[in-house]
Amino acid sequence: MSSGRPELRRAPPPIALAGPTASGKSDLAFHLAERLDAEIISVDSMQVYRGLDIGTAKPSVEHQRRVKHHLIDVAGLGEPFSAGAFVTLAKAAIERLAATGKRAILCGGTGLYFSALREGLGAAPPRNPALRRELEAASLDALLGELRRVDPAALALLDVHNHRRVVRAVEIIRTTGLAWSEQRANWGPGPGAADPWIWLGLARDRTDLRLRIDARVDRMFADGLVEETQALLAAGLAENRTALQAIGYRQVVEYLQGQRNLSATIELVKTRTRQFSKRQMTWFRKFLPLEWLEVGPTEPVAAVAARALDVVGRSATKNGLE
Repeated sequence: MSSGRPELRRAPPPIALAGPTASGKSDLAFHLAERLDAEIISVDSMQVYRGLDIGTAKPSVEHQRRVKHHLIDVAGLGEPFSAGAFVTLAKAAIERLAATGKRAILCGGTGLYFSALREGLGAAPPRNPALRRELEAASLDALLGELRRVDPAALALLDVHNHRRVVRAVEIIRTTGLAWSEQRANWGPGPGAADPWIWLGLARDRTDLRLRIDARVDRMFADGLVEETQALLAAGLAENRTALQAIGYRQVVEYLQGQRNLSATIELVKTRTRQFSKRQMTWFRKFLPLEWLEVGPTEPVAAVAARALDVVGRSATKNGLE
């Protein structure tokens, strides 16, 4: 006998889509979301901030109108935001979508956020104010030299130009006596560890990715990255040490301070972005169980989406979801 209650539709498993900067993740996620009637959860540590639009390549207003995006513009420049905050908000979004039978597509390039979702996020060692002051007074070269001696694997995973992150890595090592690069081994399982999540990685030939990065950076400056940075400085960007480290904004601030000319700034942003993309790939290959889609330079997004949907279909068949 029927209970008279409507039967809840089982939500299809989330799709996690990772890849380096400028690999085409956002376009692919949008294409898949329209095909699958899904919603997108941004996995980007800088797109969470309101106002950081051009430099973070946020999805266009049109794309956000056609497909619901989550975890974009959820924090102001005066608000702290962490991996823990991301996990809390992302889990809530995934659960809301599951309750309605909708699929979530988690798309982005912040490896730490993906790992935190997959493996959980253990409590980080507490901050040591005295040690922090000592390390902040040290030169970046000295800190990197210490990492090179005690935890060389960290150099491939950290933004080695980000003094704040390097300080924190050394602080954790000195506080715990353990390698920073191994800290996540103590994390408990997170929601992404449960089958049958689908983990996809987007990869491109090095030359193709370099050309795409260069074109993206040129487009950002043409679209007004300098003017956006000026407005953000007036709104408090300099007080947000996390947002200020974002590639593009940091270099433009230095340009506005007279440290280099505009053409040199543009080239430096390209170089830093290429270096960042290499660190992203190192993280993804080391910490995430991705099935990689190698994308050709002229391959249209619809063709890439068709291959991604094949993976989704195989996963559904394997896990008895069809």
